[in-house]
Amino acid sequence: MGYYRDRKSSKGKWILSLLLVVTLGIFIVTEVIPSFQGSNVANDSTNKISGTNNKEVGQIINTSVNVDVSTQITEVVEDVTPAVVGVTNIRQQTNYWHQEEGYEAGTGSGVIYKVSDGVAFVVTNHHVIDGADTVEVILYDETSIPAEIVGSDIFTDLAVLRMDASQVDKVIDIGSSENVKVGEPAIAIGNPLGHMFSSTVTQGVISGTNRTIPQDFDQDGRADWQAEVIQTDAAINPGNSGGALINIYGQLIGINSMKINQEAVEGIGFSIPIDYALPVISELESTGEMVRPYLGVEIYSLDEVPHVEWGKTLNLPNDIDGGVYVWSVEPLSPADQAGLQRLDVITELDGKGIMNMIDLRKILYQEKEIGEEVEVTYYRNGERYDTTIILGTQ
Repeated sequence: MGYYRDRKSSKGKWILSLLLVVTLGIFIVTEVIPSFQGSNVANDSTNKISGTNNKEVGQIINTSVNVDVSTQITEVVEDVTPAVVGVTNIRQQTNYWHQEEGYEAGTGSGVIYKVSDGVAFVVTNHHVIDGADTVEVILYDETSIPAEIVGSDIFTDLAVLRMDASQVDKVIDIGSSENVKVGEPAIAIGNPLGHMFSSTVTQGVISGTNRTIPQDFDQDGRADWQAEVIQTDAAINPGNSGGALINIYGQLIGINSMKINQEAVEGIGFSIPIDYALPVISELESTGEMVRPYLGVEIYSLDEVPHVEWGKTLNLPNDIDGGVYVWSVEPLSPADQAGLQRLDVITELDGKGIMNMIDLRKILYQEKEIGEEVEVTYYRNGERYDTTIILGTQ
């Protein structure tokens, strides 16, 4: 009986509270909603939600903004796509009748970056055309045009092709990779998995800048170089190599080059920054090759030698923690003329420490010119020496 009375009393209080809330709600709807209607907030996509001290804490976005961005991307892709081409690597083989015939050894992508005097120039990757006897360029409308390899460079993974420009409709606009920001939109255009999927477009963002990726050209398990690349999550698949990475304005900011191909990895692709590529493209176009300074030595990184041999065979002081050792010296080379010998250990160039083969190549290839002098610090039988080498032509 007592339990029943308590419930009845609670019920009366609950009804009274509900009436109060409903009355207050009606007041809020009547008084507050008209004031919002008068301000027309919902139709103003630029209006800000402000907090204390007038700091912006959010923004009301109209869906028309997303439509505008999507339309811009669509228009940019439509404009740029004709400048992105397929590249077919064709090699010759002898058939059963002892006749030479060509076969498709591989496919990739390329970008038309210049037309001059009826000739179109295409940039692609070195690995796309490596070993080719002939090359064909496939335009976006499936037109096939024979192309000539002007030159290529293994260290930058870039190559330049030349072809007739009579059927070329578009040359890509060149942007800059210097001020590319992490998180900004990026669009990759190319031919993944061959020409069946030509002019495929993938969209993502810039995931990282100034990345360095080890390169093993001779597949001996040792890094020969470190590529400096832009990282993106825009899908880059086999066949995309040599294609365009563009910004939201349709400007070329990178040449798609590689991706990490592991089962546990997704969305990590790399492009050669256009600011880094342009000088190489220009030299390949004008001379057909990249001519770099060289010492004339066969070298290996010191960390490839068991540490016990540093003192036992090379007689290095205990305070040496890196360098490159000379395995052989070419006769009459700059190194030979400067007196370098087998098993000398180079530790500095122009006073800069050398830890491995990549460090040495970067100084030679990026900071020095043919004919310049370079100060070389090396150790021989535990003694330190310095010599000056006049760099020759590779």
